[in-house]
Amino acid sequence: MLYKFKSAASGDLIMLAANGDELMRVLGRDPAPSGIIEVEAMAEAINAIKAAVATAEAPVEKSDDDDLDKQPRVGPRQRLWPMVSMLERSLAESVPVVWGV
Repeated sequence: MLYKFKSAASGDLIMLAANGDELMRVLGRDPAPSGIIEVEAMAEAINAIKAAVATAEAPVEKSDDDDLDKQPRVGPRQRLWPMVSMLERSLAESVPVVWGV
């Protein structure tokens, strides 16, 4: 499944299922094929995403055996930040964000 988020304030945002499900959990929602983020809930959603990104970027102790450190990774900032942008634009124009419709 793909998530295709839509807003009259910005272009569409498409996420793979795993990333969309992660976003839903960050927002305190169950993953669903359709839904809406109302204007009244956008400030809270933006703060939740920013908090999740900050938590994911917190320094962690790395071991010498960790080969994954040598490979660049796409983290929550890259995956979730486009939604922050969409939500901020939608909030500024007082329009909801919907998906699956």
